[in-house]
Amino acid sequence: MFANAGGGEFRSLDSITVEHVATTFDTKIYGTIFTVQKALPLLNEGASIVLTGSTAASNGTPAFSVYAASKAAIRSFGRTWAAELIGRKIRVNTLIPGSTETPGLAGLAPSPAEAPGLLKTIASGVPMQRMAHPDEIANAALFLASDQSSFMTGGELFVDGGEQQL
Repeated sequence: MFANAGGGEFRSLDSITVEHVATTFDTKIYGTIFTVQKALPLLNEGASIVLTGSTAASNGTPAFSVYAASKAAIRSFGRTWAAELIGRKIRVNTLIPGSTETPGLAGLAPSPAEAPGLLKTIASGVPMQRMAHPDEIANAALFLASDQSSFMTGGELFVDGGEQQL
């Protein structure tokens, strides 16, 4: 099972609203909890749950605190649920993608005309000097879902071009 709740919005501390926090947490935290909860009766022994985290939970990106906090919660869910479900032989791991070429990332730019500049700036901060292609992230998710990762649980797999490691 793959639980992925994405999307974010830059908001400086002085502009965070109750609605912003509620929307972010409803999508990422509540969405993930109740998706996994409803799927549990359908999962057989040996199943794999893959959650999607974010490098934002590990670094301090200005004006991205609410999103980062929601993804830090996902990291915690992965560890806690791995311990909780180990008796059923269900593995839980968290995929941590780095900056990935998606319309959602481009949508963080203040205007469509500024998107290429934003993406170029983001890529320049990645040690590999590029962003991930969506298929690279999908391949990592498939690895975590497969028997090839059968001795992994409670872990985090960073697929971030070295952003958090270097």
